[in-house]
Amino acid sequence: MSYTTTTALIIGAMLDLILGDPRWFPHPIRGIGRMIQALETILRKVVSERLGGYILVLLVLAVVVAIVSATVHWGGLPAVSFWIFTSLAARTLDRDSNKVIEALRAGDLEQARTLVRNLVGRDTASLSARDVTRAVFETVAENMSDAIVAPLFYLALLGVPGMVAYKAVNTMDSMVGYKNDRYIRFGWAAARLDDVANYIPARITALLIILAAALLRLRWRRAVAVVLRDARLQPSPNAGYPEAALAGALGIQLGGLNYYFGRAVQKPLLGDPLEDLEWKRFSHVRLLLYLVTAVSYVVVALWLM
Repeated sequence: MSYTTTTALIIGAMLDLILGDPRWFPHPIRGIGRMIQALETILRKVVSERLGGYILVLLVLAVVVAIVSATVHWGGLPAVSFWIFTSLAARTLDRDSNKVIEALRAGDLEQARTLVRNLVGRDTASLSARDVTRAVFETVAENMSDAIVAPLFYLALLGVPGMVAYKAVNTMDSMVGYKNDRYIRFGWAAARLDDVANYIPARITALLIILAAALLRLRWRRAVAVVLRDARLQPSPNAGYPEAALAGALGIQLGGLNYYFGRAVQKPLLGDPLEDLEWKRFSHVRLLLYLVTAVSYVVVALWLM
């Protein structure tokens, strides 16, 4: 690694915190999403579902790594800064989740249900205000890893191509990694690769949430206990770790009954209901989000030097 990458990280992080993901901007992750859709349509016509899923993963990663490597080689600092900026999503995560909370604050539950649909994969049409709040808290916790810690982890480990490749894996999982009739076979490879890619970052994120909770004088000891007790109980091998850390730090309970495509899924409970799960606690969630983000930036910037 070099000082060029460190400088690019500073630039990219600042752009993310200032701009987020402007709707008018031709974001490369959306381009990756369109490539996934096009390849899925073609592959389903020519090979079996399971084989098509493997080919999809290989083709997407090959194209992404080739394009990123070429642009980084020829584009220097501006290209590296661009890819880092578009691989991070702290501001967007905060903005989109805060819109849901603002709708709850205004008493507009229907609008909150509509907005939270952009953040989660579960059915949202009949969610209560408490369930909407839970959905926001869970997605912020999980995306502290997916949108911040994990991309930075792979930047430190594998450079910019590795960082963007991780985002491609995450995007494939979000698009085809469902356990329904359409994707249970086609999306198997993408979902399993996403599990592997997030294994270490999810656990680092839990540690960072605990550290941030200690700095903010929240229930960090409770967060440790809840992670050790509850995190591994979740169906996902990774999502339970940051979610359990957040639940413990706030003294609330996450998890429970969700509906996906009309099917009821009862997930294990995380944490203890020491305090009510209310949208007013989102101020603490935001503090944890930005403190985890700041610590992650500093650690990776020092690593890259």
